[in-house]
Amino acid sequence: MSTERDSETTFDEDSQPNDEVVPYSDDETEDELDDQGSTVEPEQNRVNREAEENQEPFRKECTWQVKANDRKYHGQPHFMNTKFFCIKKSKYANNAIKTYKYNALTFIPMNLFEQFKRSANLYFLVLLILQAIPQISTLAWYTTLVPLLLVLGVTAIKDLVDDVARHKMDKEINNRTCEVIKDGRFKVAKWKDIQVGDVIRLKKNDFVPADILLLSSSEPNSLCYVETAELDGETNLKFKMSLEITDQYLQREDTLATFDGLVECEEPNNRLDKFTGTLFWRNTSFPLDADKILLRGCVIRNTDFCHGLVIFAGADTKIMKNSGKTRFKRTKIDYLMNYMVYTIFVVLSLLSAGLAIGHAYWEAQVGNYSWYLYDGEDFTPSYRGFLNFWGYIIVLNTMVPISLYVSVEVIRLGQSHFINWDLQMYYAEKDTPAKARTTTLNEQLGQIHYIFSDKTGTLTQNIMTFKKCCINGQIYGDHRDASQHNHNKIEQVDFSWNTYADGKLAFYDHYLIEQIQSGKEPEVRQFFFLLAVCHTVMVDRIDGQLNYQAASPDEGALVNAARNFGFAFLARTQNTITISELGTERTYNVLAILDFNSDRKRMSIIVRTPEGNIRLYCKGADTVIYERLHRMNPTKQETQDALDIFANETLRTLCLCYKEIEEKEFAQWNKKFMAASVASTNRDEALDKVYEEIEKDLILLGATAIEDKLQDGVPETISKLAKADIKIWVLTGDKKETAENIGFACELLTEDTTICYGEDINSLLHARMENQRNRGGVYAKFAPPVQERFFPPGGNRALIITGSWLNEILLEKKTKRSKILKLKFPRTEEERRMRTQSKRRLEAKKEQQQKNFVDLACECSAVICCRVTPKQKAMVVDLVKRYKKAITLAIGDGANDVNMIKISSSSSMYTKNIPTLSSSTGVSCMMYVILPSLPVRMSVVTSSLIHPHGVFFFFFLHVLALPCKWYCLLGIRSISFLHSQPALVYFPLRTFNITSCAKRTSQT
Repeated sequence: MSTERDSETTFDEDSQPNDEVVPYSDDETEDELDDQGSTVEPEQNRVNREAEENQEPFRKECTWQVKANDRKYHGQPHFMNTKFFCIKKSKYANNAIKTYKYNALTFIPMNLFEQFKRSANLYFLVLLILQAIPQISTLAWYTTLVPLLLVLGVTAIKDLVDDVARHKMDKEINNRTCEVIKDGRFKVAKWKDIQVGDVIRLKKNDFVPADILLLSSSEPNSLCYVETAELDGETNLKFKMSLEITDQYLQREDTLATFDGLVECEEPNNRLDKFTGTLFWRNTSFPLDADKILLRGCVIRNTDFCHGLVIFAGADTKIMKNSGKTRFKRTKIDYLMNYMVYTIFVVLSLLSAGLAIGHAYWEAQVGNYSWYLYDGEDFTPSYRGFLNFWGYIIVLNTMVPISLYVSVEVIRLGQSHFINWDLQMYYAEKDTPAKARTTTLNEQLGQIHYIFSDKTGTLTQNIMTFKKCCINGQIYGDHRDASQHNHNKIEQVDFSWNTYADGKLAFYDHYLIEQIQSGKEPEVRQFFFLLAVCHTVMVDRIDGQLNYQAASPDEGALVNAARNFGFAFLARTQNTITISELGTERTYNVLAILDFNSDRKRMSIIVRTPEGNIRLYCKGADTVIYERLHRMNPTKQETQDALDIFANETLRTLCLCYKEIEEKEFAQWNKKFMAASVASTNRDEALDKVYEEIEKDLILLGATAIEDKLQDGVPETISKLAKADIKIWVLTGDKKETAENIGFACELLTEDTTICYGEDINSLLHARMENQRNRGGVYAKFAPPVQERFFPPGGNRALIITGSWLNEILLEKKTKRSKILKLKFPRTEEERRMRTQSKRRLEAKKEQQQKNFVDLACECSAVICCRVTPKQKAMVVDLVKRYKKAITLAIGDGANDVNMIKISSSSSMYTKNIPTLSSSTGVSCMMYVILPSLPVRMSVVTSSLIHPHGVFFFFFLHVLALPCKWYCLLGIRSISFLHSQPALVYFPLRTFNITSCAKRTSQT
């Protein structure tokens, strides 16, 4: 593996994007970009600035106010927004959700508007109007009305059936029930009746109906465990914790009914992992963050009940903010048919004009002098020719294939049923077939150029398995017996000696079991004890068996591994943790837990042993652990070599270490820890500083290596798609190292792949922009565009870019909002002109930069975008659609994927049946391995059904129109019609059957 870097390009460290951070500047900043130019400050701007500096700063972030148990409070006039003319409505949404397109009032106008976007339908509507004019019509109006109504009716019924399914899903969700405080007690209410400010009670396995502030729960310290599969596709549990004050005073029904706290927080937004607010209660303010918020779509797990205050409801919830708008998608075949109809109409107009001119000439030469042709109207020849022009438009209407649309709709309906019935797309394990949720986009699946896929739960199963480890410098996990002899074929380790083993771990190194049981190396037992004690996993018992619930699958895999190797985590309280060590139960006092976060990249726990000793146990990424090791660590190099081996095998690694702490040292540190824990400002920074003081001079024990299992057949699937010249882009919120490892595991990346990172791409794009600017000049617009490649031909390249670099490169990094009151003064005409020109230049630069990025990325065989937000996922899909004019397919399994699914040309959903996602998808199925089947099968159906029908239609209609043209030409260019009027009504209705029979005959 090699990487391309520009050694001559240097970057300011402070200005470089942070690869570890998920950017949210798209929600937190204004739409104006930074103006890099330095200009002289105009006098009026100086006056504005001085006026702003003299103003008192004011808070603009927390403008959303929620009063508990007081619905009238949210109906006050200053909370009202003008929706339509003078009609005002509260800014607080109700809790009913709407994912459907139409209702009883809007169905007919909106559906007709959509249908009349089809040029043939619009043409026949104009034709119907023309036929109502007696001077130009030779046909009865019903010859056009009946076929038009049939076509509109069939399409409307199909759209209605699709939308009724959405209505049923919305109704099912809105009619779910939970308990709400009303009249001083809990009463059952429907979700759609919940309002902002209500206090609700949820029980185990209940869905969270809105974004709520956790007030209390049945667990100690009001912990609450939630499953976030609808939000991010992950099935592992995450825990939330309420404020200490609400945990203490809001446990009973009567106290909850009298709760009158006021919450001030940020406006509704789509940031799933951020929340800023303050609770004002009992003359005291309490800071709120995301750890105290339960989001709509989560499921309560391992918690008997919990209470919460509704902060955001319905359309204001974060999951709905991530859903985006319902988009009307049209396929390439629709656009092609419209183009062909436009072409036919031009030909029809030219033909009608020729016949009309011929008729006017005949009238001038013969008709005016033939007394037997006099019709009682004294019209001039030119006026008669004008009337005949519109008459020919009516007579030759059979050239326009209105009934082709009916044929295509019927074929699409059949396609959707074929997908539903396909046994190769059936997932027997969960008895779940593939499901086509729309009938309008299926043929797009046969024309895909780019696939945009989520990672967690889509490419991978999100199931972690303990594979190998390195303890005291020695690697364990190979196939070998108790005597350290390697064997190609060896039986699995028998864990029957361990009563707590779950029997699910497949391990083949018998020598490790020998080391644990013999106790010859204390570090081996210490290694697995650390895995059993240093975590945040919760445990319960189901039918006498231990059941672990972990906040991350990595942590769950490590605790399960320790359990199988004889160190089982049994129970925990607020201050203790109980471990079974090779059958002996021991309880340890938990003195402190030093939490994991993306900046620290490690987690530690300080415990007191039954003998009275104090120890710190730590696990984390090798980059941060190695910085904190004691300089006397004899196995440091051996462990690093093992980490390199594990990385080459695409395994996820963690380093484990410990430290003995003196009583006096801990007492001094604990005082600082307690002070930092209650800090009212900059609490996280204060805690990090205190953690640093104790996490040093650590003793290295070893490293773990776990495997993130891919979906079945993922490498083979990607290989097949690559042979079909379909490119796969992976869009994920995971960190860069994880995404890169998965790229190698699924064979998107290989050892021969040259990987380009954000800084490499930035320098290449910067050089390209400079070249384009240098070539630009007065005559640049007249010069033909130059298609230059970013990379030389040949070679296998991949692009790995983080969300922060994506914002930097695509010029989406915007200026911060001003937090001071701005006084607006009128600008001069010159200032307005300069401001407009500046905006235009910035927009042009941004568009050119984005186009260059798409061109560069499309030269790579694989693209991985990591640490990206849902909005950035949709932006990447939209850029490829816009600049490559390509058919795209988006695949996801959580609410954070809905935006990109809705914006893609075609859409599919995999692995989970999530209501929010299901209503947005085109096709849903449970297996990634069937992905190649969709393009191939839909391509066959499109080429064998839709295309032949289209060709046959145009041929058949022109054959029908040819005698009419000849009859008009020979019949003194009159507008007399050759066929009977009933035949004209009957013909469009029978066209589909005729073409179907013709198709069957040709196949026979």
